[in-house]
Amino acid sequence: MDFESKITSREIGKILWETSKTVSTAESCTGGRIAEAIISVPGASQYFKGGIISYVNEVKENLLGVSHEVLEEKTAVCEEVAEAMVKGACKALSTDYAIAATGVAGPTGGTPEIPVGTIWIACGSKERVVTQKLEEDNGRDINLTVATDRAMELFLAFLGEEDNPKPVLEG
Repeated sequence: MDFESKITSREIGKILWETSKTVSTAESCTGGRIAEAIISVPGASQYFKGGIISYVNEVKENLLGVSHEVLEEKTAVCEEVAEAMVKGACKALSTDYAIAATGVAGPTGGTPEIPVGTIWIACGSKERVVTQKLEEDNGRDINLTVATDRAMELFLAFLGEEDNPKPVLEG
C-alpha cells in the first residue's frame, strides 16, 4: 500500500473513531483491496465490521440485495449497482456507512459499451450515496490500485460533507 493511501486510511479511521460510526465494504473487481486499506490502520476493528466480496452477480443479488432486473438490463458495471451495493452492505453488515466498487479491471472482459478500465465506485449510507466513474485503462494492477485509492478518497470527502453539511438554500 502506498504512503498516500495510508494517510487517507488514517484520516478515515480518525473520523470514524471520533464519531463512533462504522463502515463496511462491498467489493467486486477490487476483491477486498478497499477492506485491506481500511484495516491497515491499527485499531480499525473499532469501526470496520467487515466486507462482502461480490465477484459474481449471484452474490450481489443474494447478499447485497442488488436488483436482478438492473443487473440484466444494465450489467453489474453501472452506477445503480454500485449504489445498491453500498446500501446492501450497510444493511447486511449493520454499518453506518459502506464503500463499494464494481467494474472491469482487465485485461479482458470489456465490451465496446463498457471498456476495460470502467469502474464505478460508491460510498455512503442507507440514506445517501455518492458515486464516481473511472474510465482509464492503465492495466489491471494499476486499475485496481486507482479504484481503491479513489474509493478511499471519495469516502473521506463524503465523511467531510457529513461532518459539515452544506446549508439548504431556500428559493
